[in-house]
Amino acid sequence: MFALYITHPQVRIDPDIPVPQWGLSNVGVNRARAASALPWVRRLRRIVSSAEIKAMETAAILAEAAGIDYETVDAMHENDRSATGFLSPSEFEKAADWFFAHPAESFRGWEKAIDAQRRIVRAVEAVLAGHDPAKPIAFVGHGGVGTLLGCRLAGVRISRSKDQPGGGGNLFAFSLADRRVTCDWTPMETWPGVNP
Repeated sequence: MFALYITHPQVRIDPDIPVPQWGLSNVGVNRARAASALPWVRRLRRIVSSAEIKAMETAAILAEAAGIDYETVDAMHENDRSATGFLSPSEFEKAADWFFAHPAESFRGWEKAIDAQRRIVRAVEAVLAGHDPAKPIAFVGHGGVGTLLGCRLAGVRISRSKDQPGGGGNLFAFSLADRRVTCDWTPMETWPGVNP
């Protein structure tokens, strides 16, 4: 049976609001709704989300289509970047490059990539430890920690080359039986799903 890690799509960027409190933009909402109309969403039996607003808004749209509730796990938050506050898009891209290139070091007070990876892996494994492996599950979160999780599951070193395409709203799939990645980053509204 399959598990998904889904990143929230586009957000409303507001330098005056802390990043964890940003919500989805109209584009992001529309992409989540487009994904929610696909057959794989109705197969989901559990949705577990980061407690950040943009992730919960994405999870809520998917959960409504699946006819289930979603739950939140605080430890699924994005890598902690609060030390620098808001960075312009160009500054952020440079910072993200550095974050992935130096996983054992902190970028100006950010959470280290190796620490964020340990945290997201622990959070996902804790959920799966009590989950029925016969039931499809989706984790809804963020690109940075999603990439770190994907690297661990694939058994590869932390690298930005494994990051999702720009804009967010992507997913990768992995097997609940053996945690093997079965589908690399794909836009959530185009993923065809898996055969029953």
